[in-house]
Amino acid sequence: MGRILAGAVAVVIGLFIVGAIAVWLFQALIGAAFYLIVGAAVVAGGIWLYGRAKRGLSTGGRNQRRLEATLATWRRRSR
Repeated sequence: MGRILAGAVAVVIGLFIVGAIAVWLFQALIGAAFYLIVGAAVVAGGIWLYGRAKRGLSTGGRNQRRLEATLATWRRRSR
């Protein structure tokens, strides 16, 4: 009878330890994934803001360059 009780207690303790390790590992993986997602969002936001600021500070946009190219072409043909 004592052997069965000792085996049952060992199984319960073993399951407790394995469960505790699994929960700790799961929390560590979820935490790491959370930090990766937040880091990626911050980097992407910074790149987006940099692009917006660069475009806002540049002189002339795509339409301005197209108009200048059209005018240059017209001048060459009108000679």
